[in-house]
Amino acid sequence: MGCCGSVERTKREWRPLEDRSCTDLPWFLLFTVFCVGMGSICSFTIVTGGAARLVFGYDSYGNTCGQRNERIEGVQLSGLDHTDRKFVFFLDPCNVDIVQRKIKSMALCVSLCPTEELKTYQDLKRFAMLNGSELCSYDMAGHKYPDLPERVSKCPKLPVPPSKPLPVFNRCTPVDISCYAKFAEAVVTFVGDNSVLHRLIAGVAASKEIIIGLCVLALVLSMILMVIIRYISAVLVWILTSLVVLGSLAGTSVLWWLYIDHRLYGNSTTNKVQEDVELSRDSGQALLVYAGAATVFTIILLLLMLFMRKRVALTIALFHVAGKVFIHLPLLTLQPFVTFLALLLFWIYWILVLLFLGTSGNPVQNEETGLTEFRLTGPLQYLTWYHAVGLVWITEFILACQQMTVAGAVVTYYFTRDKNRLPVTPILSSVLRLVRYHLGTVAKGAFIITLVKIPRLFLMYIHNQLKGKENACSRCLLKTCICCLWCLEKCLNYLNQNAYAATAINSTSFCTSARDAFVILVENALRVATINAVGDFVLFLGKILIVTTTAFAGVLLLNYQRDYAEWLLPLIIVCLFSFLVAHCFLSIFEIVVDVLFLCFAIDTKYNDGTPGKEFFMEKALMEFVESSRRLERAVVRGRSRVKESVGAEMKPMVSDSRRGVAKQTSSLSEEMGVELEGDGGEWEELQEFQVYYLLVGVLVDWVLTEQSGFVLCLSEDVVLFLCVYLPTSTLFLFVSLLQAPSPGPSTPSSKSATVTTAS
Repeated sequence: MGCCGSVERTKREWRPLEDRSCTDLPWFLLFTVFCVGMGSICSFTIVTGGAARLVFGYDSYGNTCGQRNERIEGVQLSGLDHTDRKFVFFLDPCNVDIVQRKIKSMALCVSLCPTEELKTYQDLKRFAMLNGSELCSYDMAGHKYPDLPERVSKCPKLPVPPSKPLPVFNRCTPVDISCYAKFAEAVVTFVGDNSVLHRLIAGVAASKEIIIGLCVLALVLSMILMVIIRYISAVLVWILTSLVVLGSLAGTSVLWWLYIDHRLYGNSTTNKVQEDVELSRDSGQALLVYAGAATVFTIILLLLMLFMRKRVALTIALFHVAGKVFIHLPLLTLQPFVTFLALLLFWIYWILVLLFLGTSGNPVQNEETGLTEFRLTGPLQYLTWYHAVGLVWITEFILACQQMTVAGAVVTYYFTRDKNRLPVTPILSSVLRLVRYHLGTVAKGAFIITLVKIPRLFLMYIHNQLKGKENACSRCLLKTCICCLWCLEKCLNYLNQNAYAATAINSTSFCTSARDAFVILVENALRVATINAVGDFVLFLGKILIVTTTAFAGVLLLNYQRDYAEWLLPLIIVCLFSFLVAHCFLSIFEIVVDVLFLCFAIDTKYNDGTPGKEFFMEKALMEFVESSRRLERAVVRGRSRVKESVGAEMKPMVSDSRRGVAKQTSSLSEEMGVELEGDGGEWEELQEFQVYYLLVGVLVDWVLTEQSGFVLCLSEDVVLFLCVYLPTSTLFLFVSLLQAPSPGPSTPSSKSATVTTAS
């Protein structure tokens, strides 16, 4: 049996875009049932009156404003007819509970909000007599307000500020919001002077046209960068690589220079206090540690650059092809808008239903205030948790639909040999295939991310609640668990994305696609590391380029405002929006590059360019393959010459029987030559890198340590080597043994093609 109960296949036959069938149908049904449950929660809040209480408001006795109410058992003044009283009025609107984020005041249903300030109880009486809107408790007559002794607790706090109703939610809100100063201070804690806040807000109001224009500029720059990055990727990648290497060398040199300078001149003064001597010695040791660590980092970086230099060319080629994809599929640029719109609509719906849940349930009297509130009790209280899980799962589902749509379009582009015969709208075709065949696969992948994300969010909530109360051990344990779950979530996201691409290619289930994609990625481990390291860094610099360009344009446009303090908030808004836009667009570019790499790896594994097995790849990738083949042939010729010379020297010692074995081995190696060349290169380079890393570690320890500590450091290096090298080697060997032999190299056509190419 295979993953999740699927039948294990002995050999994967990749048939791009040939057969289509529904995948993970049970998960689609499960997700449909879950969405029906989400809709049932909304229906429950509407039927039980929670939605009406939120929109129309309700008083402190459980009566909904603007309608006839039923009496609540045990609650006085409930069951009143409030058909003419459509607005909620708070007796003390400034009594805000900052922790619970709600108003701690008695609420009444009134027919009209006071539009002017009422300073005395006579004013309350006059307002009630003229407008018919009684602002005190229902059991008090309006003409008796000044004479009743309970007016202090049952009438609004004087003076009553002028208010106006909210457009939709029918709450009387004070016109002057200065009474919410404490709440504003709790929200905006970094502003100490109200004048500064007013100036910043005034700056935003005065520059709103410029802010909108700069946001549009960031949008246009992001779309342009996705197209032109194909032309500047080569220069950009090599410049960045050179800068990183030169920067690490310069930093290491400066640290060693500081250490030597400290050793030469730091101890020149003879009259020193003992404390100064100890401080100088500690500084010298710290500089030595920093310089040694920087040296090790620089050497490892140089080794990585040395062994990955050939794969940087693959990253450049993939960037070039990705730019062409956006030219042939311009609708890909609309994917961030569609995804953002879908997420926005779902989040608005989710927040509204959450607010409906806050006003649903059974009426309960608050023991502290005596006011009537509606709370979910019993099994109904788990509806909020169900609703929270729905937020994570459906959000991940929408993001996964975007990844599957982009992957389907890119797969169609890659595996169509004649680009002139592409569908009219590959994006629309990909969406239709997703809706018809693969919604279950997307739902399953989103659920796996949800299983990791929810525990991480729960641990983050616990960490915030216990901040300052837990001990150091528990704090460290919580942070470690959160970090591990975050890393696991990132790894699963990357694997899911490749699984969606494999599903778009072969129309297989999620587990089968994830397994196949993982095998392909493991076989190309160094290429994956290079593309993710170099490619992500280039895309990050692209985001920084868009942000800095937009900020520079903002400085030029805001230059007419001589009050430089007013620049701050508009520039922050523009920079945040430009980074968000750049991240959304370049994330689509990153998905395209990852899908192209998976298609390229499959193409090079199962095709060899011979008749009947032609490559699907673009010219830029073909040039990379040809250059790699020329290099491999040169290496093979060099090794064969060495073997021939050694064999000539050893020829008299070989017996006839062993010649037969050698001949069979030679023929077997000839048959599997292509496979060994294709799959062994990554493995051999990884072995060479690990051996060189061990030698460099021993050399650095020999230089930096004394003779007494050299043996200890050498033993530590050997232990690290054995703990890192052997498990990694065993993992790669185990994965390679699990692979079914690819059908391409074993055929006679590929064999003859290999012999012809070598000749």
